[in-house]
Amino acid sequence: MKKELYLMMIAVLGMVGISNAQAQNPECMTNLSIYAEHAKVKNYDAAYTPWKMVYENCPAINKANFSLGEKILQHKIKNSSGGEKDGFIQDLLTLWDNGGVHFPKRYPLGVVSVKKALLLYDNKMASNEELYNTLDKAFKEDRKNFKNPKALYLYFSSLVDLHGEGKQDLQSVFDTYDDVTEKIEEENKKLTNIVTQLLPKDSLGTLTKKEKSKLRVATTNSKSYGKINGSIDSKLGALADCSNLIPLYEKSFDAKKGDITWVKRAVGRMFGKECTDDPMFRKLFEAQLALEPSASAYMYGGVLKQKAGDNKGAIADFNKAVELETDSYKKSDILYKIATIMRKSSKSSARTYAQKAINANSANGKAYLLIANLYATSANQCGSTPFEKRAVYWRAADMARKAGRVDPSLSGRANQSAASYSAKAPSKTDIFNSGLAGKSITFSCWVGGSVKVPSL
Repeated sequence: MKKELYLMMIAVLGMVGISNAQAQNPECMTNLSIYAEHAKVKNYDAAYTPWKMVYENCPAINKANFSLGEKILQHKIKNSSGGEKDGFIQDLLTLWDNGGVHFPKRYPLGVVSVKKALLLYDNKMASNEELYNTLDKAFKEDRKNFKNPKALYLYFSSLVDLHGEGKQDLQSVFDTYDDVTEKIEEENKKLTNIVTQLLPKDSLGTLTKKEKSKLRVATTNSKSYGKINGSIDSKLGALADCSNLIPLYEKSFDAKKGDITWVKRAVGRMFGKECTDDPMFRKLFEAQLALEPSASAYMYGGVLKQKAGDNKGAIADFNKAVELETDSYKKSDILYKIATIMRKSSKSSARTYAQKAINANSANGKAYLLIANLYATSANQCGSTPFEKRAVYWRAADMARKAGRVDPSLSGRANQSAASYSAKAPSKTDIFNSGLAGKSITFSCWVGGSVKVPSL
């Protein structure tokens, strides 16, 4: 029996490193083997007592004290109540803190603070102020490891609630909104890069098992960021309306007009909320142009010229903006924004810029969604029969589905749009009566191209 226990202990310790000093404690070594075997088969109740002995007496002997200890305590929390549950929660909070002491690389501040905040939030054990302060410190001091979508939402949501209580000002809300949404875009960019690389192989059915898993994880995580991003926008709500933005920026302009970050965010937000008719937008744009004659500044200049009726000048500024931007992702974003502006005057030109946005960044799902909408709103302009006119919706639905494939964070919107467009396309009965099943319909309007009628 002793020989078997010894061999089991060697097997467990062989998988992870141990502290030489603490490894000299035979009782810790024995209990480590015992609780590791119980945890391996998810018998966490049996693992608890030997784990606690090792954790309290030899915490640094093995990282399993923390990785398995976390699972053991989570099991205890799930299966207890009242004071006993509160005790296990406090034990888990302490375990994460100690993990940062003994294994700092595995328990960085951003990860630990997020775990603690979510545990306290889920168990209603912290106020908005406590949650915000914990997450704010983690975000500002360890942004790199602050990736959890739910925590990003909670960070912003708790701040908005504090603003509602009069404990945080509106500028802090906007600053944090920008920081959080930039972080989401940053993380989603990494995920869509993976998706973009693997989609061609997926369509050919040549993905390896490892690549399938990688694509699945990237797609799932991107969808999570998309949902959280939508929730954050909803939480911001009317706070970012022109009626709030304009007086805030008028009040802060003289003090902040030399701060390029503040100016760029302010003009960008006013542009996004279509507050471009107000004189404050021009003041912010001119301040940005003076501080940094960047691509986005020329884009805003184009907007002002367009509003003044100078379409030729507007196009020149838009093209200048594209020429100045060297980063392909930022260029794609600018091209997309130009496309949204152009849609009001020319759907064909809007599609051209949207396609350029896709060429610059093949994962720009928003550009695909824009083209889908351009097609859908042109249905009555294409075709000579009602059937042909409604056939445009098939092209729109296809574009919408592409948006969700290249950028899973948009899959909710993309699927909803595709379903809406498909519902407006000819029905099976319409296809049967038309006699066009399996044939192609060519569009002579600006949409151009063709679509194949589904076979019955």
